[in-house]
Amino acid sequence: MKKYLSKIIAQDERGLQMISALCSEAKVKAEEIRYLPKNSIFLLSLKRLSVETENKNLSINSILKFDFVNSCRSKNINISNKDLELQLLNINIYKNKEQFEISLIFDKNRIIELKSEIIECNFEDQNQSNAT
Repeated sequence: MKKYLSKIIAQDERGLQMISALCSEAKVKAEEIRYLPKNSIFLLSLKRLSVETENKNLSINSILKFDFVNSCRSKNINISNKDLELQLLNINIYKNKEQFEISLIFDKNRIIELKSEIIECNFEDQNQSNAT
């Protein structure tokens, strides 16, 4: 089987929808979520299943990076709980006046909301394994 790693740069709603589809049901540890306000960057490390290949049990570690983030807030997520594992369900985007509101929707009514003037999201696979 040929191995390949995905890399997607989304600069519009359609690209973000593609990333959302790849990340659906991915596992995220709270300790691997970072907002760097001085750099205007939001980072998220996730473990997802390979929905784009024939081997649906292939586990892939990926990084999701949002640039030009003006603010970040969360609902029902205790980032200091190192054992907390979240399941990313969807990424939604809305245009509110001059800003985009990007919502990362997790299980159990948990949400991270990012605000940005532009859409700049990088999705990159780091490695893959057969273990799930």
